[in-house]
Amino acid sequence: MPVRLIHCRTCRTLLNTDLEPDSVEIPAFVPLQEIEAVSELPARGYYIACPHCDRELRINGKYLNQSVTCKHCSGKFPFEFASGKLQKIAVYVRCPNCPERLRMSLKYLGIKVACKDCGARIIVQDPP
Repeated sequence: MPVRLIHCRTCRTLLNTDLEPDSVEIPAFVPLQEIEAVSELPARGYYIACPHCDRELRINGKYLNQSVTCKHCSGKFPFEFASGKLQKIAVYVRCPNCPERLRMSLKYLGIKVACKDCGARIIVQDPP
């Protein structure tokens, strides 16, 4: 590559009169492998509506198929989706690259998305 290339600041036109524009070789773009890396994560928990007061609750997935209590109305209910009484509103997951907890709509499950803080690529799977 020739030394001391001089370009116009606004339009980037080559100003060296002794150089031809095609004498400058532009290297080929090679994407880095790390940028295309995607982490697959299971949903850590769920956002649901309380069946008693209809207020939104965030419940960790470890309480699935157990009895839980609403923090707003103190109503007890089984935390299971098989019965059809509970409706998932959203899921949440922790980003593997930063401490951000990400709330995700159900329509994005199984699709590659990016963390809103660090831009890490993740795919969130809903465990069966």
